[in-house]
Amino acid sequence: MASSTALPSSQTSHDGARHAPKSYAAAAHENLDGASTEVNGTSDGGMKKSHAAAAHESVKESPSKANGSRGKTAFPSLNGPDPSRSAKRNESQEEDGKIFYEKSQNGGDQYLASVKPAEVFEKDRRQDAKPKTSSRSERRDSLVSGRRAGAGWDRSGIRWAPWNVPVKRRLQTLIVLLHTLSIAISLSLFFFLCAIPLCWPLLLPYLLYILFSNAHTSGTLFYRSKLIRSLPIWSLYASYFPARLHRSEPLPSTRKYIFGYHPHGIISHGAFAAFATEALGFSQLFPGIDNTLLTLDSNFRVPIYRNYALAMGLGSVSRESCENLLSKGGPNGEGMGRGITIVVGGARESLDAQPHSLRLVLKRRKGFVKLAIRTGADLVPVLGFGENEIYDQLDSESHPAIHKVQLLAKKVLGFTVPLFHARGVFNYDVGLLPYRRPLNVIVGRPIKVVRQEVPEAAYVDEIHAQYVSELEGLWTEWKDEFAKERTGELEFVE
Repeated sequence: MASSTALPSSQTSHDGARHAPKSYAAAAHENLDGASTEVNGTSDGGMKKSHAAAAHESVKESPSKANGSRGKTAFPSLNGPDPSRSAKRNESQEEDGKIFYEKSQNGGDQYLASVKPAEVFEKDRRQDAKPKTSSRSERRDSLVSGRRAGAGWDRSGIRWAPWNVPVKRRLQTLIVLLHTLSIAISLSLFFFLCAIPLCWPLLLPYLLYILFSNAHTSGTLFYRSKLIRSLPIWSLYASYFPARLHRSEPLPSTRKYIFGYHPHGIISHGAFAAFATEALGFSQLFPGIDNTLLTLDSNFRVPIYRNYALAMGLGSVSRESCENLLSKGGPNGEGMGRGITIVVGGARESLDAQPHSLRLVLKRRKGFVKLAIRTGADLVPVLGFGENEIYDQLDSESHPAIHKVQLLAKKVLGFTVPLFHARGVFNYDVGLLPYRRPLNVIVGRPIKVVRQEVPEAAYVDEIHAQYVSELEGLWTEWKDEFAKERTGELEFVE
């Protein structure tokens, strides 16, 4: 027959509710002091006690075990007085994992008890336990892969242009490409026409005309076309860099002028944009002046390219061509209001065209000064900031042997081939297209020249010194504005 024990009075429960919530073990300790525990009967006559009663009984009956366990007491099953059954249940608890009750005493006389579940009890509840992995994840972890295809392209030193480039920039690149390769394109087209027998009756007279024509040296500018020089495509060409033309002061159209352009650079893109086209507004800045950009005489012997150059108003840099341009035409028929642009440094200066530096071949270049004195033309120095920055070139000082070969080619052939590179059509690092870097062409103040039939050496040196001084003034005045990344100062060589 099962016995029962009355529960604590409701008053006691309500009094306990007025205080702060107690832990499970604290409630167990409180029940030991006077509260009886309800025990329900079982089928075999055994009894099941509450955890608090079990804790109290264990403390009373097994003090030695409690002391030997350093405050930890294992509570056996209390289903009956049979020791064998208790032993079996104790063994079952050892197998399944025990629940320990820890008690300690504070500074006063009160005992504190807490529950510490066994590790087996907490095994499935641990936060730091390793997650269970399925056989599929284990197989994935053991899978070994080879190298990723295309990884080398991600580390490539060449920066490729994206596909979503605006149409304007694509057109700019196209025009600059066509102008840069204009000689090669002209020769390729000519040889293609030569492969067509039907074109031979036209090509033979054309070749004879090229050999004996003097249109590039006559100074008449007969083939010059203002329409072609003002085409919108040249605005795209100039905005590619972009390029700008600046003047220091107005130039009267009652004089004639020799513009000395510095530096030569690799292809002199700044000189072409400023003085061979109207893209930068030359006629607006210098109204009444017809300017002619001069180039090598051999360029006018290239089929098809010759016609392109004459239409753009280019002329030969030979002495005959210069004198004819400055002594013919104009309102008075003697060259008034005309101008020519000479890239003074020439091909020799192109070998020193290094980015962020400015080395000019000018010390012994006095032929243009003598030309100005013979024709009575004023000298106007022009400095193209950024001309050397749009290409990278093999350094002549680091490779002296190659530099000597280039100088020998210049002496024998009249021109040289700089070993240069810049960007390409579809990349930003390798190719023959110039970099997109600003070009600022500054036109200086004119140097008045008194005409002499036979220039005196002293007067030539005097005008040359004034020209160099004015050029240095342009550099000093504008270097902080347009040459902020310079690595050196203006230097005159040879």
